Amino acid sequence: MNVSRRSLLAATTASAVAATAVAATAGAASPALAAEKDAGRLRTGFERLAADGYRILAGQKVGFVTNPTGVTRDVKHIVDVMHADERVKLTAVFGPEHGFRGTAQAGGSEGRYDDPATGLPVYDTYLKSGQALADVFTASGVDTVVFDIQDAGARFYTYIWTLYDCMEAAQLAGKKFVVLDRPNPVTGRNAYGPVMHKEFATFVGRREISQAHGMTVTELARLFNGEYLAKPVELETVRMTGWKRRDFYDASGLPWVPPSPNMPTPDTALVYSGTCLFEGTNLSEGRGTTRPFELLGAEDVDGRWAAAANELHLPGVDFREAYFAPTFSKFQGKTIGGVQIHVRDRAAYDPVRTGIALLVTAKKSWSGFAWRSDNWIDKLTGSTQVRTMIDAGASTDEVVEAWQGELAAFRAVRGRYLTYK
Repeated sequence: MNVSRRSLLAATTASAVAATAVAATAGAASPALAAEKDAGRLRTGFERLAADGYRILAGQKVGFVTNPTGVTRDVKHIVDVMHADERVKLTAVFGPEHGFRGTAQAGGSEGRYDDPATGLPVYDTYLKSGQALADVFTASGVDTVVFDIQDAGARFYTYIWTLYDCMEAAQLAGKKFVVLDRPNPVTGRNAYGPVMHKEFATFVGRREISQAHGMTVTELARLFNGEYLAKPVELETVRMTGWKRRDFYDASGLPWVPPSPNMPTPDTALVYSGTCLFEGTNLSEGRGTTRPFELLGAEDVDGRWAAAANELHLPGVDFREAYFAPTFSKFQGKTIGGVQIHVRDRAAYDPVRTGIALLVTAKKSWSGFAWRSDNWIDKLTGSTQVRTMIDAGASTDEVVEAWQGELAAFRAVRGRYLTYK
């Protein structure tokens, strides 16, 4: 028998991806037994796509927008998996910020190259949008663009805007668009924080959603298509099974692959939608440490900050006086003081309120506090409101109360696109 390497890899991969795929391709197990084995287990959009034999991609030239998080349960990259499978015609890859293989730091990408592992052309999407990105899709020759990237749940995490930009560009280029779902690592219980005002749109917030959106990428894709794109793209989404809105990432049973260099663990994602606001200040947000976004500080900050934050008795969190020396980014090589966030009750913890409280107490307890000179904080929060209220001496509760009307309106819109319970 003449068996090609690609055929052999396809059979092996299908077995690893899903038991039902084995049943479909090799007849080794009955569908009933496979379904019983998988009962209750979370299955990602990719797992379901593969188990269905890539049926919705049949006969199409396919390009994938993905990064190192696009892996199977046994940590095989989905691009490597599909390239080895004759049932899908994968012809291109599109890399976001940090790149397809994830070698670039924040604000960087890998550029255009041919992937050494597969030989596939890799196109750079970072900072491209509109017609310029549509031209990339056209040049690639694909019929369908597929998106599969692990999100972190915050408006300013750029992958959801790569999703938005790619949807818009696919529509302009006349391409079909497919989104494969993965869990929101910090749950989908609710939306929190200020809603972006459209005049503050940037790559850390293209459209008017809340700071912590509480949605999965397929739900966001449906929201973008229904509310924000000038013309909707031909969209198909592949939902997960076995995911509940209350679930944190560790309930998924999936491996965690850092979506970006400074998102090393699901614990980072838990605090990120609040403490990323420190990017808009002269304090370190913990980049260059083993606990980015959990460690915050600056020169001459002492224990008064942690004490002031603890006096607020914020739900689910404690603050430890901490000293650390970042290896890169702000205060590189200098020993600085600050706080470490210790979340003790994830269900009670509100990351955005906590982030605001830390800004308020930092400003009051450290005379050197300053916003970045470019008012980057306004891009992160989505308006001037947070900055101007804190500068005017507003309390945490007053700042949080100020956005409740806009947040309630967004929650009502958001509710129309939620597909999980």
